[in-house]
Amino acid sequence: MHYTFHQLRIFARIAALGSITKAAEELHLSQPAISIQLKNFQEQFEIPLTEIVGKKLYLTDFGREILAFAEKILDQASELDQVMQSYKGHLVGRINIAIVSTGKYVMPYLLTDFLKEHPAVEFEIDVTNKERVVESLEANSIDFALVSLVPEHLKTQSIPILKNSMHLIGAYDPKWKNKELSPMDLQNMQLIFREQGSGTRQMMERFLSQRHIVLQKKLELTSNEAVKQAIMANLGYSIMPLIGIRNELANKQLMIVPMKGLPIHTTWRIIWLKGKKHSPAVKAFLDYLREHKQSISRKHFGLQDINP
Repeated sequence: MHYTFHQLRIFARIAALGSITKAAEELHLSQPAISIQLKNFQEQFEIPLTEIVGKKLYLTDFGREILAFAEKILDQASELDQVMQSYKGHLVGRINIAIVSTGKYVMPYLLTDFLKEHPAVEFEIDVTNKERVVESLEANSIDFALVSLVPEHLKTQSIPILKNSMHLIGAYDPKWKNKELSPMDLQNMQLIFREQGSGTRQMMERFLSQRHIVLQKKLELTSNEAVKQAIMANLGYSIMPLIGIRNELANKQLMIVPMKGLPIHTTWRIIWLKGKKHSPAVKAFLDYLREHKQSISRKHFGLQDINP
């Protein structure tokens, strides 16, 4: 058998993406080149690795067995390279992260100085909602996640990064400056929700449920950016984190509407499954966060230090 690492990598990406075309795009290769490598790899086995059903590519049972071996070989090769580079004084490796959508306002600032110091480390970041992040953790397909709500049913370890606060937000209107609303006032207001599976929505619904508030009007959107734009267009109000609307608050496009019982306080945390074995690159990044989280919080977010 004379397969190459190049063929293993191509086969693994085709399997993950379910498409030769998508694998070609991701690997920056032509579709014919990908097809030839898959064909050459397949010819080394007497049993088919893939099948086409309804114009879609699927792995056969045998293909899934080969994929498991391919992934192990690729992982071991990556570990071998990391060991070699570490002896040369270089930190290399890939770090896979899932972050809740609001976390996109936090994560870049956690990476900046680390990547300057370790430019050979690669990051793959999936920006999604809390439900998908939890699924990735459960599947052990990521190294860690950035969340503001820790899933209670999973055994995890974490590093607290910075404070997170959620307020009732509306389009700027001076009439709210010296007035504190009651949560019951929300029954007469158009509220804008995030989609199902969002941690922001979960906190908002918990706030309403605890106060037995029944809403007659609501609008549902699939990102904090969409919610922000809807509020600025006077479509309604929402309970949302301040982390992504600092500029709009400063420019008086949005404002905090004072309300009894708010803000809701949570903490942005890096979390991972308890007992997970980390690569040298992941260990280095977590150590970096433990050492620098306070200065990052103060420098980029103007927030007070947070205790473990």
